[in-house]
Amino acid sequence: MSKGKAARVQGTQSHGPLPACVEGFTRLQHPVTQSIDGSTLTGAADSQAAIEQPCQEDVLSSAMAPQDGGISVAIPEADVSTDVEAEQAIAVSEAETALPVSAFAAFGLRRELLEGLAAIGFEEPSPIQKAAIPELMLGRDLVGQAQTGTGKTAAFGLPLLERLDAGQRTPQVLVLTPTRELAMQVAEAFNSYAACMKGVKVLPIYGGADFRDQIQHLRRGVQIVVGTPGRVMDHMRQGTLDLSGLRSLVLDEADEMLRMGFIDDVKWVLEQLPAERQVVLFSATMPTEIRRISQNYLKDPAEVTIRQKAADGRRIRQRHLVVNGPQKLEALERVLEAEGSEGVIIFARTKAITLTVAESLEQHGYDVAVLNGDVPQTQRERTIERLRDGRVNVLVATDVAARGLDVDRIGLVINYDIPFDGEAYVHRIGRTGRAGRSGEAILFLTPRERRFLGGLERAVNQPIDAMEVPGNASINQHRLDRLRQKLTTTLQQPVCNPEERALLGEILQRVAQEQSCSPDQLALAALELGLAGKPLLLQGEERWGQSRPGAPTRERDRDRDRGGERRPFNDRNQERSEDGPEDNMERFRIEVGWRDRVKPGNIVGAIANESGLAGRSIGKIRIFDAHSTVDLPKGMPDDVFADLRRLRVMNKELQISRLGS
Repeated sequence: MSKGKAARVQGTQSHGPLPACVEGFTRLQHPVTQSIDGSTLTGAADSQAAIEQPCQEDVLSSAMAPQDGGISVAIPEADVSTDVEAEQAIAVSEAETALPVSAFAAFGLRRELLEGLAAIGFEEPSPIQKAAIPELMLGRDLVGQAQTGTGKTAAFGLPLLERLDAGQRTPQVLVLTPTRELAMQVAEAFNSYAACMKGVKVLPIYGGADFRDQIQHLRRGVQIVVGTPGRVMDHMRQGTLDLSGLRSLVLDEADEMLRMGFIDDVKWVLEQLPAERQVVLFSATMPTEIRRISQNYLKDPAEVTIRQKAADGRRIRQRHLVVNGPQKLEALERVLEAEGSEGVIIFARTKAITLTVAESLEQHGYDVAVLNGDVPQTQRERTIERLRDGRVNVLVATDVAARGLDVDRIGLVINYDIPFDGEAYVHRIGRTGRAGRSGEAILFLTPRERRFLGGLERAVNQPIDAMEVPGNASINQHRLDRLRQKLTTTLQQPVCNPEERALLGEILQRVAQEQSCSPDQLALAALELGLAGKPLLLQGEERWGQSRPGAPTRERDRDRDRGGERRPFNDRNQERSEDGPEDNMERFRIEVGWRDRVKPGNIVGAIANESGLAGRSIGKIRIFDAHSTVDLPKGMPDDVFADLRRLRVMNKELQISRLGS
């Protein structure tokens, strides 16, 4: 041996043991179940340990003697001498390029991904990410069950980006989503994660967008495609989407694809893919059909289930109110007045209802947009952007927006129409209270729909509290609070530029001098000017359109219907002699009677539908041979009265008139 010191590397084998972090990512054992922050993970035992246990480096020692099986390496003295200045320079260079400490680094993600996550503020993995990322890094198939807003996109997006080959110009990852909105959201998320990765191209493809433009992007080369099943199938059939090099398929919101009737399309796509591919399935629930797909198309998948913690569900305050159909618009306007926040989504059952609700709210001065199946895709994108940046405060939508609509400023979700099932309700209210924020959800129920409340409560695993339609006092207080808040905000953050503010100041000074008024009087005049002639506070009768204590119930209405057959003449004479209407009620005459074969139920239904008055708010009804009388709440608006005059019952006009007029 030449001059120098000998350093020996100790090992149990000729090449030494693998570091623990490498060994954990290269070894699969029998599946076990682990609990991670409330989540249940079924998968490889060593995969989670791999992200928690630091790598153990082999020890270099010049003092230890070789043991049996060890390897002795001779290093010349010059090679082990230390250059202090060089080491300091290296240390400074590493310090300058060091990344902020992030828990995501423990997964072994590449530096570019960590930089992208740091740029968007991702620091701590969510439970679904802690459970799923290690398994997907191993290339395993995975079935994940978690509610919306739990971080599922990053859970599958980060490991798939880590294993991506930027040099391959054909798609390596395909993500199927049920809606266009979710496709755009997932594609946007991939782009944000991969912002620091060179050469990575992500393309969303969905119906309603230019097919030829999508073809051009595919020809130029993309690695990740996010799309809806129908448009993906169109490209596959025309040969414009080459999936021969596909490595991973993600089925996002699989239960929603089942509900929307896409499940056969999903199966068709699965059958066209290469035999060797990774399949990832995420779903909020696991219906039988989704479970069957996982059994037929996934190979020995890891299973991750994230159960919603009680605290997570409590972030959304959920309430319901019971209101008759004709009253819903009035109740909605009152709820928005008293409960409305900066961003509101109102879910309706049909396209026609979205238009009716939006038109009514526009007449009351709200900035409203509509999102339903008839809205073109380009307009949908503009609408969501306007909602996101505050140019629109109220969005009226069908369930097309219940998935994939991620707008942070949504503080209130109103279910104007009850959803068809618990899953739809969960996804609707999931549009608020996202990313740890609090939110409000209000459910409108008709009396007949009240029996479905229990099912929705079971779906969210918490009670949905009752509330009343806000009265004048609550609405007025909200108006005053909102005005005060606007004044405070304008003082702190002026709306006008400095030049305009100076001009306004000059106007105030001139008016003060000319009118010899105080600053307080000027301020009051300015506030009145801002009201534009509209009353600041609600005034007048609150009973119109609302239930009246002691008024006939719906059960009594049905009793009247059952007893609506023609009664003896003497009984009708007895009715004539009864006392006048109750307090706060007014008696009206209508020109239909027994000879027209009318029943009390016909009168109640016709008046309730036309006036917006609850059936139980209609008082006594007396039917005579050629006419009838009905007691209605005082304060009927003139326009409603005019509409009732033209209303027809049993093919005859009511010609309603006030008795004694």
